[in-house]
Amino acid sequence: MTRRIALTVSLLVVVLLVLAVVPLGILLTEREETSFRSSAEAATRAIASAAEEHLSDQKSEEAMLRLLDDAQRDGGCAAVYDATGAQIARTSCGTATGGVVPSLVGAVLASPNAAGRSDSPQTRTARADDRLTVAVPVGDTDDAVGVAVLTRSTDPLDDRIAVIWSWLALIGVGGILTGTLVSVRLARWVGRPLHEVDLAARRLGEGELAARAPVERGPQEVRRLAATFNTMAARTETLVHGHRAVIADVSHQLRTPLTALRLRLDLLADGPTGADGETAAELAGAQEEIARLSRLVDGLLAAARAESAVPKPVTVRLAEVAAERVAAWEPLATERGVALSTSCPARLAASLGGGDLEQVLDNLLANALDAVPAGGRVRIEGAAAGSGRVLLRVVDDGPGMTAAAREAAFRRFGNPEATGTGLGLAIVHRLVTANGGEARLADTPGGGLTVELELPAARAASG
Repeated sequence: MTRRIALTVSLLVVVLLVLAVVPLGILLTEREETSFRSSAEAATRAIASAAEEHLSDQKSEEAMLRLLDDAQRDGGCAAVYDATGAQIARTSCGTATGGVVPSLVGAVLASPNAAGRSDSPQTRTARADDRLTVAVPVGDTDDAVGVAVLTRSTDPLDDRIAVIWSWLALIGVGGILTGTLVSVRLARWVGRPLHEVDLAARRLGEGELAARAPVERGPQEVRRLAATFNTMAARTETLVHGHRAVIADVSHQLRTPLTALRLRLDLLADGPTGADGETAAELAGAQEEIARLSRLVDGLLAAARAESAVPKPVTVRLAEVAAERVAAWEPLATERGVALSTSCPARLAASLGGGDLEQVLDNLLANALDAVPAGGRVRIEGAAAGSGRVLLRVVDDGPGMTAAAREAAFRRFGNPEATGTGLGLAIVHRLVTANGGEARLADTPGGGLTVELELPAARAASG
């Protein structure tokens, strides 16, 4: 965002400077050209006035020659022509006699128009070969007795125009640099506090419940956003800690009486006098219910912990974790006659909370081993899914699940076909989604159930 703000403001400054500097440069250029041409025309008219006194009034040509010398000292060349176009006087330089001069003289003396009359002679100017040529009629414009011609180099004009554009360019560059500096400072003033709020939100999402954003920098709106975020983070921290405290209390309060009750039932069943057949059967049933209730409490506590957990992602090697869990469950699988295997690329890694994948695989393997009959197979497969994701599958060839059961399987006690507590898949779903992944159920080709876990890939995996 900082870069976008800086570029936007800089572009706006450039556009404004172009709209202001370019027209100003054009206007100043036109003014200089007009001033240069007016100065040349004024000097030429002065020569024409002195030439008129000489040609019309038969006065001395001294004044005319003096003005011609003045024109040459000013860097110009001049010449005077009579009514026939013949040259009667000129400066020592000859640029006022060649080039476009003859055509200008003829134009000033005019040619017959369609009515047989002569056009009124007018002042003519031409610019060629880096010189400005001005031709002014001598005498009345209706009856010219000659033409005064002055040529001047346009180098001084070009130099002044170059200076004008150089100053304007310098002003433009200075304005652009100043605008860029101001825009960068403005962008940082706005963007840096927002970046800090983003970092604080990221740390909070990764499990750092004490993360807070600074509220003393940036515009008022950003400071207010940071304060609101801090309030939300504080409430989240309070809720999570309170939830964890409740879970700990429930764990202690439920497990202790259940354990005591189970011990009492065991004592009754194994007492010195024993129990008759009917009583022994009832005690065994009660012990089984107590055991089931204990498993249910453990499952509920595990589900509550999964829901209250805020994972802090770490890089997890799928092949290593899968191999460890297969080794841990291998004795039970062997006892039940189920083949347990894993196949994951060695470099495949996911970004998950520490210990989450182990808990997910334990729940899935426990469910699969309960469902698969002797002689069946359970395997763990891993593959890259693209777009920064990895795919982990737990595939079995057991009885599978109906479509209705799959739709409700990730809800607590939602699976009517569950033989256990009905919490295993709910815990799996919670842990996977809390880490930014997805959990899906599908039929295994040939029969069985496939659990697909789409997990965020680790940003960088070292070999």
